[in-house]
Amino acid sequence: MSGLLTGVRVLDLSRILAGPWATQFLADLGADVVKVEKPGEGDDTRRWGPPFLTAPDGCASAESAYFLAANRGKRSIAIDFTQPDGQQLVRQLAAQADVVVENYKVGALARYGLGFDQLKAVKLDLIYCSITGFGQTGPDADKAGYDAMIQARGGLMSLTGVADGEPGAGPVKVGVAVCDLMTGMYAASAICAALYRRQVSGEGEYIDLALLDTQVAWLANQGMNYLVGGTVPVREGSAHPNIVPYQAMPASDGEFMLAVGNDGQFRQFCQVAGAPALADDARFTRNADRVRHRQVLLPLLQELTRRQRRDWWLAELAAVGVPAGPINDLAQVFADPQVQARNGRVELPHPLGGTVSHLNNPLKLSQHPICLQRSAPLLDGDRAAVLQDWLAPR
Repeated sequence: MSGLLTGVRVLDLSRILAGPWATQFLADLGADVVKVEKPGEGDDTRRWGPPFLTAPDGCASAESAYFLAANRGKRSIAIDFTQPDGQQLVRQLAAQADVVVENYKVGALARYGLGFDQLKAVKLDLIYCSITGFGQTGPDADKAGYDAMIQARGGLMSLTGVADGEPGAGPVKVGVAVCDLMTGMYAASAICAALYRRQVSGEGEYIDLALLDTQVAWLANQGMNYLVGGTVPVREGSAHPNIVPYQAMPASDGEFMLAVGNDGQFRQFCQVAGAPALADDARFTRNADRVRHRQVLLPLLQELTRRQRRDWWLAELAAVGVPAGPINDLAQVFADPQVQARNGRVELPHPLGGTVSHLNNPLKLSQHPICLQRSAPLLDGDRAAVLQDWLAPR
């Protein structure tokens, strides 16, 4: 089946997560993504385990789950581009590519003749995306950046974790590398836009994308709260800074997530909770008032929610259209009937043999559906095929 990007060639010089996440997305859309890796070692994340994939003979392989997470659908070729012959091979591949993605330090690839200006000389309409920690300009442009340090420096950790004064208080990083992932998605979006513009103008594009820039950009409502209100936001645990009640609530047998999004839903919640008068209290009728009086309101609501079991709340609130959900671990996520109905997990063939469970791409497309065909590649496992497909005379 053809995808939206079938026929597009992507030369992936990136490693770890942000760049590979972008190029994996392009592969999911049908692009032919060739991943260039260091001979004998490959992407650093190949060694980021356990867990490692179990081979058909029952032994652990050298294929880490982390590497599998960001490299499905690609082909691998090992090239030492610190050597002249390796540099020449990369240039030959770039001449046949539509897109190059890299995430080396500023200027690193240019030293090997593989920077944007140098590769543009062999492919005038090349789209070249550079992903770095801090961008191509500024006082910290030459510094390396990893997700956790960017979450900290970019303000996310100041917003994430238990509130001061409560047990376990303190900043924490998000449980997945969200800054890398978001940077990858910004990169994929920019690349797709550049491909469209090239169809119209015939021009290539250089994309300078930084982890720190991305983190600051997607501070979203919290960032705007500060810019507009002038008050530095604080950690709220699972609570929302602008909506009340919108947080984890205690039931008699655990917790559930309550997400009241408007005044009508709050009134419905109060009806279910057996306390309709709360919705008529002038302190709580409107969301802005509930935010101002959250310290008074929340203990009242928590006393009510503790009276029933979690499943009772989920069923009763669903019946009246009030958003609420369980707080699932990952085993419960993949057992969720809705996740299963939407194919959140997919089996893909792996070069070692058999199939491997993967997270599915969430896009549902009507005319050119996502068609995942293979798992992540073995190191240099596609050399012959890549050289034949990309460089053989036509």
